[in-house]
Amino acid sequence: METRSLVPHQSSSFQLPIANLRSVFRPHDVERKLAKLPGRDHEHLRTTYERMLERGPERFQVKPSGLPDMAALYEQLPNFTDALDDVKRHVALSQDCRDGLEVTPMLLLGPPGIGKTHFARRLADLLGTGMSLVPMSSMTAGWLLSGASSQWKGAKPGKVFEALVEGQYANPVIVVDEIDKASADAQYDPLGALYSLLEHDTAGSFMDEFAEVAIDASQVIWIMTANDERCIPEPILNRMNVFEIEAPSFEAARRIARSLYRAIRCEHGWGERFQAEPADDLLDLLAELAPRDMRRALMTGFGNARLDQRAEIAVDDLPKAAAAKGKIGFVQ
Repeated sequence: METRSLVPHQSSSFQLPIANLRSVFRPHDVERKLAKLPGRDHEHLRTTYERMLERGPERFQVKPSGLPDMAALYEQLPNFTDALDDVKRHVALSQDCRDGLEVTPMLLLGPPGIGKTHFARRLADLLGTGMSLVPMSSMTAGWLLSGASSQWKGAKPGKVFEALVEGQYANPVIVVDEIDKASADAQYDPLGALYSLLEHDTAGSFMDEFAEVAIDASQVIWIMTANDERCIPEPILNRMNVFEIEAPSFEAARRIARSLYRAIRCEHGWGERFQAEPADDLLDLLAELAPRDMRRALMTGFGNARLDQRAEIAVDDLPKAAAAKGKIGFVQ
């Protein structure tokens, strides 16, 4: 697919990302499909083709303009060091050339609540691209990734098609969450589309079953999350770099809690009413929580402290059952 430069290369790692425009489909293919549709049938499909032509095929393909400063990510995600190292290597390869950023699909393997989805969101922020979440645990049909045939009632395109055609980016981060929870049956393998999507060569002409137009998904940055790799087919595992994410140590959990406190405070106008740093005893209690529970506990704490007209969150401001509910254990 064609790419062309949009923003000139910047030498500083603090400059805006480089952005090329890349075509993610061929309009001629869409026009041909549209012309062949019967006059009154397939209104949803007709609308989809018209929408594609209206938006056009070009999407931003972005990457950092240099090797970005990732110190904050290492501080905020201390148990994701190996995965962050892998991303840094891929960024380093692409920083001094016109090549797009190519990241080997990664599987984040570990217990619930340790921040796997949060890692993906932060990675999308770092790379300057969008993120789409595909929750396999809530999947009710096998065509969530690849779309369903337009012959079926209520059929629609899949998540990959939506991310590329309806989104802004040719290289979005797509998170397939809890891939080990996908329930396959004899009629349809919900992970079947990944066999081609996770291979760079075949992903370049991915065919959504609803639209039946070739889509360039070769630039997608794939992140899978799972609790148990035994439920994932071996051929799919072999297409990914697997990172076992352990629960953070107690000190690492305190750093995560501190980073979350500071981030929440900075993200809201009311944050200036609170002290810049949390108290040590508050961090000790927050460190007993799973990272996904820390934000909820902190929001409750901020609210209770504000109701009491205080500028500091006290331990008693946190939800009473939070520590007992959120414990995940620590790495010694």
